[in-house]
Amino acid sequence: MTIPVNEKLDLANNFVLHTNQNIFLTGKAGTGKTTFLQQIKQLSAKRLAVVAPTGVAAINAGGVTIHSLFQLPFGPLVPGATQREGKKFNKEKINLLRTLDLLVIDEISMVRSDVLDGIDEVLRRYRTNSAPFGGVQLLLIGDMQQLPPVIKDEDWALLRPYYDTGYFFGSKALRQTSYVPIELTHIYRQSDERFINLLNSIREKTVTRAQLDNLNQRYIPDFSPKDDEGYITLSTHNSAAQQINNQKLLALKGKPRLFTATVEGDFPAHTYPTDASLELKVGAQVMFIKNDISRDKLYYNGKIGRITDMDDSAIYVKSHQDGEEIVVYPVDWTNIKYTLDPITKEIKSEPIGTFRQFPLKLAWAITVHKSQGLTFEKAILDVSSAFAHGQVYVALSRCKTLDGLVLRSPIPAHSIKTELELEDFHVHVQQQTPNEQHLHQAKLTNQQHLLRELFSFERTTSLLYRCRRVVNEHASSLDAEGSPILTQLTDLVRERASDVSGRFQHQLPSYFASENLPEQNQALQERVSKAGTYFQTLLGTELLPLLRSFPTDCDNKKVRDLLLEVLDELEKELFSKLRSFESCREGFNALNYLQARNRAELDFQPERKKHEPQVAETPSSDSPARGGLYGALMKWRNDMAGEHNTSGFMVLPQKTIVELARLRPTNQAELLAIKGFGKTKVKQVGEDILRIIRETPTGRATSTATPKVKTPKQPKDPKEMSPAITYAFFQAGKAVEEIAAERGLAVSTIESHLLPYVKTGELAINALLPPKKVASIRAYLELYPSEPLSTIRQGLGNDVSFSDIRFVQYAMRAESGEAGA
Repeated sequence: MTIPVNEKLDLANNFVLHTNQNIFLTGKAGTGKTTFLQQIKQLSAKRLAVVAPTGVAAINAGGVTIHSLFQLPFGPLVPGATQREGKKFNKEKINLLRTLDLLVIDEISMVRSDVLDGIDEVLRRYRTNSAPFGGVQLLLIGDMQQLPPVIKDEDWALLRPYYDTGYFFGSKALRQTSYVPIELTHIYRQSDERFINLLNSIREKTVTRAQLDNLNQRYIPDFSPKDDEGYITLSTHNSAAQQINNQKLLALKGKPRLFTATVEGDFPAHTYPTDASLELKVGAQVMFIKNDISRDKLYYNGKIGRITDMDDSAIYVKSHQDGEEIVVYPVDWTNIKYTLDPITKEIKSEPIGTFRQFPLKLAWAITVHKSQGLTFEKAILDVSSAFAHGQVYVALSRCKTLDGLVLRSPIPAHSIKTELELEDFHVHVQQQTPNEQHLHQAKLTNQQHLLRELFSFERTTSLLYRCRRVVNEHASSLDAEGSPILTQLTDLVRERASDVSGRFQHQLPSYFASENLPEQNQALQERVSKAGTYFQTLLGTELLPLLRSFPTDCDNKKVRDLLLEVLDELEKELFSKLRSFESCREGFNALNYLQARNRAELDFQPERKKHEPQVAETPSSDSPARGGLYGALMKWRNDMAGEHNTSGFMVLPQKTIVELARLRPTNQAELLAIKGFGKTKVKQVGEDILRIIRETPTGRATSTATPKVKTPKQPKDPKEMSPAITYAFFQAGKAVEEIAAERGLAVSTIESHLLPYVKTGELAINALLPPKKVASIRAYLELYPSEPLSTIRQGLGNDVSFSDIRFVQYAMRAESGEAGA
């Protein structure tokens, strides 16, 4: 049954919106594929990105190139080879890929099969999803009878052992999944039935000798149109087109005028839509290369005209079509990148560069390749030397009428390239066109898949296993309280989550037996709503709080980083599950669920850090997982490490501090019995440790048990007056080290007292540091103003301390008027 035009577009639209089915949207030239793409970009229901194989195609589609988004090398991507040479993906791009619902690839006919597999590899890796393309839905747009992918002989020699064809449908990943082909057949560009039939025959390689003879009647020997007739020559080779333009421009009288483009930000030269240095003369034939977005719509992409006048700010072009004179001003093209909006959590196309130039180019001749997507009233075709499949068809289909084209030479039958694999593929496309029943089944399959995903805790279980493995392998470096928490969490997930959801999953097939969509199944919706309430409570009040209580202190940085990585992944998974079940309060809706799951991926911040030990926050407890003695000792250790520019572990290992807090030794002999203490360590810090133990109350003490806490009730003395005292000493000529010794404080503490006076400008930076050191630090900070402190110190070297850097930072703020900030 033939599907009407509007129904085919509706069908494609519904497959994109309401299924996860991959789609290949094809059709003859001029059937509205580009218009459909622009409509899809307006959708807000799914998070999408648009890519194209070339820079010009990407700019025209309002997207980015495949290689820039997926950071693929430009050479052949041999399966299994270690060849991913692109820069490391940043966190923002990883988040974008992880939350992508729909990937639109325009001009798919020009995409090589190995490039599509490269996309698949990146998506699987960063989405941690082994499904083809990481489970992302594909919308592939293009006409296989138009321009093919460019594959060098030496590249194909490397790829041939792995691929049957270089076309996109040879992709190994694409063959692991299914896609529905939808072919648009109604042509909007041409209305002449005779010409349409001829184009269809050439496109489908069924052109007869009579049709070819009829076409070759448009060969007019020595055809030389007048300059005002507005013909443009389409050539298969770039050198031929350039030669024609240069000769024609040189033949014109008058002085040329050079218009230079303004390029701002990131806009690579190979994506420029026209010449950055545009040399024109009055009388030159030009083509508009952009649609007029003003209300008047005076020109469109492909319109031909002739320059009648020029000045510095405008070019006057008389249209060959209607004789109207158009005043042309410079316009902007925008190069974009995809980013995540921090507020709406939507994928946004963010402008990163602009190219401002007159939307014109010399148009006595252009290449067939650059004519793709354009429409001409009159054209001279020089395609007898066509070297690639689709060139003749693309050139002919740019013309609106048969009478409007002239052949530079007759078109021989051999120039209409035939490729058997494309003919077979086209037959396959026509045989696989979906209907409404296919659409319903795709919706059904998609919603069933999403429900199974919602009620699956397999990833949670897998992440718990990873946590246990990390804790077991590094037990000697980690807090012993972590293992019982992990055991309790594992038991809860197994008994209260996996087992319960497993039983529910076993019941799903009975609900899925209905032909109704899950969204329309009332009994299922009621069950989902009740299950959602149960799992919200379990996740929000039990599992997440328990996970966030896990102690993460560890002196081994590699072990701690490894532990934090897997804990964060587990917390993110539980957080995502919580948000997903919250979206099902009123029942299941596929788009609502997708949006909730994707937003959770972006909204997530590890709240576990808020629940980690806070130094000296709870002095009523000796537990190493809280404050008390443990916190007091950790604070002392970190102060000492800062003063001596070393790591906390070198002062005293965290395991030793845990033992000190547990055993509370009272003399040096008892200190020596604790692992991590020797005679030298006792001599160096023993008295400090014993003093802290004596002064820190035990967890059993009440708030009034120790009179020592109450006696120093002097009116607001040390803390508020301490910086002022330090400043007074410094002004009196004492060095920082002298003040520290006299006041019994760490050097770092004395330096922190002086910082506010530097910030307000009361204390000159040169009074604290040598001018040479100040100049060195200042130069580095001006070059890298936003780097973290640790990176700055690493860049400046060990001769510069953290305090030195802070002093210069505060001095610079004082100079710029930020003292009150």
